[in-house]
Amino acid sequence: MANELNQNTGAFQTLSPSFAATQNRFINRVFGWMTVGLAVTGIAAWLVASNAQAMLKVVRMYWFLIILEFVVVIGLSAAIRKLSAAAATMGFLFFAALNGVTLSTIFLAYDANSITATFFATSGTFGVMGLIGWVTKKDLTSVGSLCGMGLIGLIIASLICCFFPNGMAWLFISIIGVAIFVGLTAYDTQKIKQLSIAVAEGQVDEESGSKLAILGALQLYLDFINLFLMLLRLFGNRK
Repeated sequence: MANELNQNTGAFQTLSPSFAATQNRFINRVFGWMTVGLAVTGIAAWLVASNAQAMLKVVRMYWFLIILEFVVVIGLSAAIRKLSAAAATMGFLFFAALNGVTLSTIFLAYDANSITATFFATSGTFGVMGLIGWVTKKDLTSVGSLCGMGLIGLIIASLICCFFPNGMAWLFISIIGVAIFVGLTAYDTQKIKQLSIAVAEGQVDEESGSKLAILGALQLYLDFINLFLMLLRLFGNRK
């Protein structure tokens, strides 16, 4: 969907009040839903971590939940054209809650202060890279393509390490992972900037604009969560 849209960033040079208002509404919607998604994830993780029986069930079903997450996020991304805006929103919130349930296990491995500190470090890093992606005049498509290919390799390497644990390998994967998600944050922010222009220019109807906002929120949400996990693995204090 995004590739079909006009990516002429020169439209920023002559903004009418209505153009700017429409653009801002779209941007606020993207980041607003991303924030809601993170909040839902945090609440779900905290609720599960506060209940010993629930945590035990999550540990027992961990791999099933991981597979389910992959199915949901891939299905949501692929089917978003056919879904209504309301269905896309519910799908995103369901994924955020499911991810929170799975992420509750980090409370078993890391102390709460370390998790909190890493969250704020992630927020700062995410904000800086998002700002770079927004203001740069350089086309980051090549960066996004390189990071996308790196992500595939990262997933494969992570799966191998799950079955054949190796401390140095995990360290290397985490360092590469930080670089990949830092790059994807800048790239995805630039894409959202370009989408906001297309929406403001009227190239996208209201329903499609709402779905694009959810898709953009999902992309940024995934960048943030994965960057957080990589930083936690690198710098978090284990119990």
